[in-house]
Parts: sequence; C-alpha cells; structure tokens
Amino acid sequence: MTEPPHYPEPVLRLRDLLNTYLDPDKVAIILRAFEVGADAHRGQTRQSGEDYILHPVEVASILANMRMDHQSIAAAILHDTIEDTPLTKEDLVEQFGDEVAELVDGVTKLDKMKFRTRQEATAESFRKLMLAMSKDLRVIFIKLADRLHNMRTLSAVKADSRRRIARETLDIYAPIADRLGMNHIKTELQDLGFANLYPWRHQVIADRVRAAAGNQQEVLDNITRDLKKKMNDAGIPCRVIGREKSPYSIYTKMMDKDLTFSEVTDVYAFRIVTHSEPHCYQALGVVHSLYQPKPGRFKDYIALPKANGYQSLHTVLNSPYRVPIEIQIRTEEMDIVAEKGAAAHWSYKTGGKGDSAQVRAREWLMQLVDTQRHTNDSLDFLEGAKSDLFPDEIFIFTPKGKIIDLRRNSTVLDFAYAIHTDIGNHTHRASVDRVEVPLSYRLRNGQMVEIHTRDEAHPKPEWLGFVATARARAAIRHYLKSLEEKDTVALGHRLLEKALTARNTSLEDISPRRLRKFLKENHFEKLEELLSDLALGQQLADMVAAKLKPRFRINSRGEAQGETEALSIAGTEGSAVSFGNCCHPIPGDRIMGYLSAGKGIVVHRMKCRNTGEFKKHPDRCMEVVWAPIIDSQFQVILRVITKNNPGVLASISASIGEANSNIERVEQPESNPETATLIFTLTVDDRDHMARVMRRVKRNRNVIRVTRVST
Repeated sequence: MTEPPHYPEPVLRLRDLLNTYLDPDKVAIILRAFEVGADAHRGQTRQSGEDYILHPVEVASILANMRMDHQSIAAAILHDTIEDTPLTKEDLVEQFGDEVAELVDGVTKLDKMKFRTRQEATAESFRKLMLAMSKDLRVIFIKLADRLHNMRTLSAVKADSRRRIARETLDIYAPIADRLGMNHIKTELQDLGFANLYPWRHQVIADRVRAAAGNQQEVLDNITRDLKKKMNDAGIPCRVIGREKSPYSIYTKMMDKDLTFSEVTDVYAFRIVTHSEPHCYQALGVVHSLYQPKPGRFKDYIALPKANGYQSLHTVLNSPYRVPIEIQIRTEEMDIVAEKGAAAHWSYKTGGKGDSAQVRAREWLMQLVDTQRHTNDSLDFLEGAKSDLFPDEIFIFTPKGKIIDLRRNSTVLDFAYAIHTDIGNHTHRASVDRVEVPLSYRLRNGQMVEIHTRDEAHPKPEWLGFVATARARAAIRHYLKSLEEKDTVALGHRLLEKALTARNTSLEDISPRRLRKFLKENHFEKLEELLSDLALGQQLADMVAAKLKPRFRINSRGEAQGETEALSIAGTEGSAVSFGNCCHPIPGDRIMGYLSAGKGIVVHRMKCRNTGEFKKHPDRCMEVVWAPIIDSQFQVILRVITKNNPGVLASISASIGEANSNIERVEQPESNPETATLIFTLTVDDRDHMARVMRRVKRNRNVIRVTRVST
C-alpha cells in the first residue's frame, strides 16, 4: 500500500481551505499540481532562504481565499515552472490539460515584462498585459496574487529593488486591481507599496491610526449599538461593521486635499450589510431617521454602479459626537463583489451571466481587443487603455488624432508644452473642439485641441498661475529666468541714461575710474548689478545720477539744462515692466510709471484710483508714453449686463471672437431671473480695438450694457 504524501503545513492549510468549497476530485488535481511543482522546483530557494515551492503555494492560497476555480489554483502553483524549471507547456498540457497550461503560459509571458514606473512601462508590454487579461481574466488574477505575496515578503529584497518594486506596484498593479473591482487586493497592495516606498511616513501614520482607534472606541461602540438597535426595531436583517481607513488612503487624501491627519481621520465609518436590495433602501431611511444626513453627500451606486461593478449606497450623517459618520449600505453579494471584484463568484464557462464586476471587466477588456484590431500602434493602444485604468490622467487629441496624456486639471497651455517646448513658448491662442478658448482653459478627457503659435508670442509670468504640469512650469520658469537678467539690465540702463540726460550727460561721459569707485562704495561687483537694482526699484536712478554727476550746468534763467525724455513703453520690455492689475492700461490710454521696489516699473492709467497715492512719492513716479509701434496685446476688463437667457454666454463669446479678441477669463458675480452680469477679461491691441469689441458686443440682442472696468 502506497504511503500518503507528506505535505508541508502551508499545503495542508490550503487543502483544508479547498475542501470547504471544491469537490474532492478537484482538490486532488491541485495536490498533484503541488507534487509536480515541488519536484520541478527542487533545490530552488527564495532570497529569504525558504524552499521556492512555498511561494506558489501561498499564491494559490490567496486565490483559494477568493474561492477561485481549481484550474486557477493549479495554475498558480505551477506558474513559475515553464520559466524557471525544465517543465514545458507541452508537459503541462499532458498532465493537467490545455486550460491550466494556457493559464501558466499566460502568466509566464507577463513575468517577462519589466515595469519600473507607469511612465517608463513600454507601450508594447502594456498591450500584451491587457490582451492577456482579455483572453482570460484569470491570468491577471494569478499575477495579482503573485505580486501580493511578493510584496508581503519584500523585506528579504535589497533596499533599491524594494523601492523599485513598491513603485511599480503602486503605479501598475494596484490600479489594475482597482479597475477590476478587487478592493481587498488593491488596498493591501497599496499599503504594502506605501510601507516599502516611504517606510517612515507609513510608520508614523500607522501609529497615529492605532492611537486614534483606541481613543475613539467608546464612541464607535455607542454608534454601532444605536445602528443595530434601529435596524432590529425596523426588522431589517443586517451586519454592522466599523470600517478603518488604511494608512495609504489617509496619506493620499492628506496630500491630494492638503488636509491634516485629524481632518482625514475625524470621521466614523461604518458598513451595513443586509440581505436584499430593498433592505438597502429601507436601511438608508432608518439611518437618516437616526442621525441627520448631510445635504449633497448621498450617492446611489446601486442604481448607477461604478465602472468596476461596485455597488453600494453612500451617505454621510451628522452625529451627536460632533464628527461626521460615513455609512455604506450594501447586500451580502454586493459586499463580496466590492472586495473581490471581477473574481467574485467565478463563472468561467458555466454559462451564467456572471456578476456585475465580471461583466463590466469583460466589456472593458473586449473594448480593448476591438481597439487593438483597429490600430497597429501600441502607443495609441496604451493611451486608450490608460484613460480608464489611471483616472488621475486625461487624454487629449491633436487635430491629427494623436493622443497626448496629461494630468487632470491641465490647461490648453499644458497641452502645448506637452507637444514641444517651442510650441508652448510661442503659443498665441488655442481652440478646443474648434471653439476658441483662453489659454487657462481646463481640459476634459477626450477633447481635441489645436494650438496657434506666433513668433512674437513668449511666456508671461502670469502663465505660472494656471499651468498644472511640471513640464510646462519648468519651461516657463527657464524662459523667464533667461530673459529676466537681460530685461532688467536693459531697462536699468535706459533709466540711468534718462536720469543722466536731465543732467546734460550720459553714461559714456562718466569716467571709468569714477564709475568703479561708485560701484565699490555701494558694494556692486559690476555695473550690471547696479542696472538690475535700478530696474527693480531697489535704487533710484535720479539719486545714482546725482552721485555720478553732482553738478549741473545752469542756463541764463538759472535752470538746469537738458530735457527729461519720457520712457517709451512697447509692451515687449519683459519682466522688468508690468501693467497695473488695478486699471489694466492699454495703448491709447494716458499713462504714468511707478518704480515699485522689487517689481520694476509698473504702468498705470492716469485715471487709476491709485495715482493719488503714487504722487505722494514723486521720486518714484516716472513719465512714460506708448511707443509709436506696438506689436503686443494687453488685458482689458469689460462688464457686460445681459438678459438672463439660455446660451447667452456662448452668444457673447462668439461676438467677442468676431471682433478678433481672445477671452482670458469669464466670471459671473451676480444674476437674477431677468438679468446677469458677466465680467470678461480680454486681450486687445489698443483702445481702438477695445472700442470695436465693445461695439460688436453691444449689437448682440442679449446685451443691455457694456462698460470698461478699471478695478
């Protein structure tokens, strides 16, 4: 009589778990897979020193806890055999059949991919991953379980590899688990990835969570008791479970929303799991009668499930403990799907329709297969798949159909810089879906953007106030920095020459010796430093000129000779000259200049409400005039009072566009049933152009009044 095999303890635990839901003949196949795998991996060990075969056994145990079918669990035990042992796919077909062999082969192909980060993952590898999933979802279930066990045992790996694997997990595998609705695996992958990528941050938050849980326990017990009593009184069968936030979810919420730890964790979270969908809505009514609901915080994901199949009712209540209560209400089946997603109630080849998450996962993957049939470009395929897989990104089309991926909240200017730095630097205007928009327009997924450039257009400091991507910010800063010193030195030179002209001399007439002495006495290493300080208002040109040329030649009337020439403003002076946001001067306006410390010259309209204050400091006031030829555009603000009709904004925007003006920003400070007030920030060439815009807008049948705004 043959002795029964002696199995290691992990295999015995796996066998006991399998016996709870699989037939004995199916369990026998899995045990035979272990025997074949153990023999093939004999002599192989992991970096921790344990026998290698125990890793596939743990992967199989993760799947068994998800109640996966016997083919998946057998394939999990054998998943490294083709790659790392003499066994071939044909050997597996002969011993376990085509299905198990195909699963092992699918996982083996995925193992050959080496992701580092989402950005660095090759488009072709990502395409293979998605297509392998589309052929059989169980391939990715096995791969996710494999990754989860590797993360659980990552301490045996070197520090640099640990960080690389952790980043890869957060960037690739956790989002895939999330997209498939596998919340339990996603959450553990995220926390393990976080702990290995940022161990100190994870430890601090985990310690705070444990401390907070102890402090809140009495309140949690009271709320749980109240909820259970209310449900029992209403005759609703249910389980009430307190929910804990994971360290990673706390960390991301703190970072994304700029919240403190206490602001994130000062919320009591509960889940009510009941028997049927009608019970869910009854339970919702009961909790709303117990505590007052917060307006606008109810979401019905039962009627409208999430893209990954998740279903639940969400509500937030005000509690007597002065802390909000978050409650999720779902059925037992919905709870299983919420945790296991597309792997819940696996119905492969059973003829059943499958659960919601599984159906939605299949629909998504079939869409990817259809996309693949229509394109040979792996990069385009990647971009299409990522729009669903990575929701923090948006995907924008060029007029030729190329896809540009950007972070959420990106503007058309970010799009321009994503194409090429030179295009961003020379962006003049932009159109979204063939409608002209301001450069600060925030893009939405799937829009088509066209960028119009001009050689004369250059980055402006205000662009930094609305771009969202690091690439755009870095390019703008680099350009401004390269111009800043040149601009300020040039302006400082003009200011000093102007002040010296009033003394009937020029910088060329100042002896080099006298100039060197002045620079040394005032702690300037070179002339350019002095000129820069003059432009930025740190030094006053008249005072410097007086020190360089202290005496005047006096005419017969006792007046100093020389004329003060007004400074010419063309709008192309760069960062050393700016225009007051209080009055928005444009060519044609009577203007004055004010030398503001640290800002250089700020140009204001003579009618500006601040001119009275400026004139209290005559040494900083300057005479400025518009240059004869100006090839720049300037901001102006118009207040438009309109009839409050549908489509009025689009109508007025079209009128402004017909007058060849760009809209930078629109605000609606007030409205009533009859009228609305719209504030447009526009770019115009000069006063004549502004007048043409105003006449065009006034002709719009919706417009009651148009005025220029000074402040």
